[in-house]
Amino acid sequence: MAGTTHPLHPHPEEAARLAWVDVAKGLCILLVVMMHSTLGTGEAMGGEGFLHTVVAFAKPFRIPDFFLLSGLFLGRVIDRDWRLFADRRVVHFAYFYGLWVLIQSVFKAGLITADAVGTGGKLAAFGLHLAEALVVPYSTLWFVYLLAVFSVVTKLLHRRVPPLVVLAVAALLQMLPTAGWPLLIEEFCGRYVYFFGGYLFAEWIFRFADRVRARIGLALVGLAVWAVVEAVLVFTPTGFPEHPSLAGLPGVSLALGTVGALAIVAFASLMTRAGGPVTAALRACGQRSIVIYLGFFLPMAFTRTLIAKSGVAIDIGLASLIVTVVAVTVPLAFERLVRGTRLDVLFRRPAAFHIAPAPAAPRRAVPGLARPEPAPAP
Repeated sequence: MAGTTHPLHPHPEEAARLAWVDVAKGLCILLVVMMHSTLGTGEAMGGEGFLHTVVAFAKPFRIPDFFLLSGLFLGRVIDRDWRLFADRRVVHFAYFYGLWVLIQSVFKAGLITADAVGTGGKLAAFGLHLAEALVVPYSTLWFVYLLAVFSVVTKLLHRRVPPLVVLAVAALLQMLPTAGWPLLIEEFCGRYVYFFGGYLFAEWIFRFADRVRARIGLALVGLAVWAVVEAVLVFTPTGFPEHPSLAGLPGVSLALGTVGALAIVAFASLMTRAGGPVTAALRACGQRSIVIYLGFFLPMAFTRTLIAKSGVAIDIGLASLIVTVVAVTVPLAFERLVRGTRLDVLFRRPAAFHIAPAPAAPRRAVPGLARPEPAPAP
């Protein structure tokens, strides 16, 4: 990336770029946790609350933006040799995926082995479950799995297939009726276009964010128009079970995902310019998005179950909000507590799981999902 300086003392322009990326990732991870918390709480309590409306509004752009952000820094390592590339973009994600599949599975062992008979049968069932997770993305961890897959596919296609051809094919895959297909194939088809777009248009996206900060009034008008159009398309029914709203129609979904992802980029850029405690909180979440993503499931499930079984009369929207807050804050607090201890390996890949030299200095990293480890300066 042009303008790169010493990692501990980034150029102001580079620092601003990193700041809005952090804020955008922070917003995205909050929306992801909110979605899981809200839908699960509503199901457990037999109803819906005000956060269900927010979750529905964010559906077209929530995951597309996360994948677009995850592709932004791929260009820093894609031309490196396979060993270094795999260490940064495959082994990194594989380590966390495998570790947290095991952790989540241990907590769900009773359900996983419920139909098995005897100790041997239960161990066999649990082992089969882990083996299946190698080829079928498991639970909420599918995002981490796909990041490794997307990175490898992009590296394989790099300089072999014209990028615009790849983008066009990825766009066509996104519009395919993939409901009922194997999860890995379904999610690949539905999401790869955003990851590849983030990689291919990274510099344009950074320039777009710069222009947003320079033209605040125009950017605010654009965000307002986008929000109105998004709401109309999301909440207008079609009468078709496979696409219950206009936002889910082929082509419309792709457009909303793309424009919505850019809207989040614009919003994050404006928030970075404005500053303040909310921006600082979003940026902190973005810098530790992988911590939140890996760790939110258990506190979310525990809090949701506790509220649902407590018998206390509480609004479903408020309950969903409480579950969301707990699911975000507990992983952050736990990561801070275990930092520097042996449990640090839950959120930081140890040297034994590197296949290439780790970065030499403890840089001010952006340890979220879009750039798992700082790549060596080109």
